Amino acid sequence: MGQFIIEGGHKLHGEITPQGAKNEALEVICAVLLTAEPVVIKNIPNILDVNNLINLLSKMGVSVTHSGDHEWTFQAERLDKAYLGSQEFVQRCASLRGSILTLGPLLGRFHHACVAKPGGDQIGRRRLDTHFIGIQELGAKFSYNPQCAVYDIDAHELHGQYMLLDEASVTGTANIIMTAVLAQGTTTIYNAACEPYIQQLCKMLNRMGAKITGVGSNLLTIEGVEVLHGTEHTILPDMIEVGSFIGMAAMTGSELTIKHVSYENLGIIPTMFSRLGIQMEVIGDDIHIPEQEHYEVQSFMDGSIMNIADAPWPGLTPDLLSVMLVVATQAKGSVLIHQKMFESRLFFVDKLIDMGAQIILCDPHRAVVVGHDNQRKLRAAKMSSPDIRAGIALLIAAMGAQGTSVISNIEQIDRGYEDIEGRLAALGASITRI
Repeated sequence: MGQFIIEGGHKLHGEITPQGAKNEALEVICAVLLTAEPVVIKNIPNILDVNNLINLLSKMGVSVTHSGDHEWTFQAERLDKAYLGSQEFVQRCASLRGSILTLGPLLGRFHHACVAKPGGDQIGRRRLDTHFIGIQELGAKFSYNPQCAVYDIDAHELHGQYMLLDEASVTGTANIIMTAVLAQGTTTIYNAACEPYIQQLCKMLNRMGAKITGVGSNLLTIEGVEVLHGTEHTILPDMIEVGSFIGMAAMTGSELTIKHVSYENLGIIPTMFSRLGIQMEVIGDDIHIPEQEHYEVQSFMDGSIMNIADAPWPGLTPDLLSVMLVVATQAKGSVLIHQKMFESRLFFVDKLIDMGAQIILCDPHRAVVVGHDNQRKLRAAKMSSPDIRAGIALLIAAMGAQGTSVISNIEQIDRGYEDIEGRLAALGASITRI
């Protein structure tokens, strides 16, 4: 198990470019299973979760070629159907949450799938009901083996349906879309997730020959087609990395420029950081954060305490609440962080409290942060990364703390951030991997 040794108190200087979006990469890489023709995907991040998914597709029989810098070519002309039911396949799926996104393409094109209950971050129950109910409405038949936690699904007759999703699940919407594009008839999905990464998936599928309308809204209409073709696709910059870099600049009092952020696809993220008092300037498609020794939390118009909560797009992504919570520890003022979508994601705050942060954990979903206004820095500490987003939040805390911190279980951070220590060291951070 690896560790990061972080010497806090170093200011960052220079420019940094965000990697390709992890969540989009998982979706569009699985979509290559829908065609026998080559699909070229560019700006793929070199991170653990994505690399594990690429390796899984290769084991499934997909031809995988590293065709350029962050560029891969996939061709799923034929699959090893014996491998798809093997114990090794089940074990690989169980360790990778992104593997659930193979379900829709396998059912849509091959009419059968065997999917293990996926792994991923330990942040509370992450139910699959939306995936399964939507796919069942299209005609798939499910059976579950509780002894090995494996779902066996047959889908020999898929027919388009109208459906109202019980939640705007991003991966659930993606799976239903990828099942429906090759189904007979027309599928209508209401309360669909409409994140930029879902939009990207739909645009890619349309270039492959799918007929999807309503892209960018929560009402999608999919007219089934008989076959899809190859295409080229470029992944957006990762909005979570962009937000993480904004947080790093604020916590370390640094001047930083984040390049090529695809600003129109960041949604409310810059606005929510500005509510914490962080100044930003948009220059073309770049974000410049000036050096700030102090930043003050805004209050609502009636004078009540600022409340920052996650919500389905175009609301704030839950993946950035951990970063915002850390940033708030050094702001002037208080803020309520409300994590609505996951039940265990705030439990890492005990590590911040040990570092000297003033945080009241109200319940599994809410925490009140009383900022220090940089009058009292966090203390260095030894800690372990419980998940990707808490891991980067703890790294940001350590960068702003006094002394030398140690973060273990950094493989969690590697799942979502490419060469993070090398890229930050180039900006002046003191981070060593051991």
